[in-house]
Amino acid sequence: MTKFSLDDLAALVDSRAGTPPETSYTAKLLSEGPAKAAKKLGEEAVEAVIAAVQGDPKALVSEAADVLYHLVVTLKAAGVPLDDVMAELGRRTAQSGLAEKAARRHT
Repeated sequence: MTKFSLDDLAALVDSRAGTPPETSYTAKLLSEGPAKAAKKLGEEAVEAVIAAVQGDPKALVSEAADVLYHLVVTLKAAGVPLDDVMAELGRRTAQSGLAEKAARRHT
């Protein structure tokens, strides 16, 4: 099985961003703006939740892939670099999850 990272996915989305919308689903989503991309992300997230609740690992793998793809497209559409999200995750892992969550309540 070939490893495919979030960086690989972001690079793929970037490469398709400038292509004509009629030739690429990614380009079509991006041309419709952040709201459309976010709507698709929400739909895929709900489908992933359903697969998890139903205990269907195969469906969950498929839906999780859709969630990650649509998240990266939504970030691109909103002008938010994936690196910024990863840096935030890195910042959060510098402390325990419980401490980080408690700190967010006070801001």
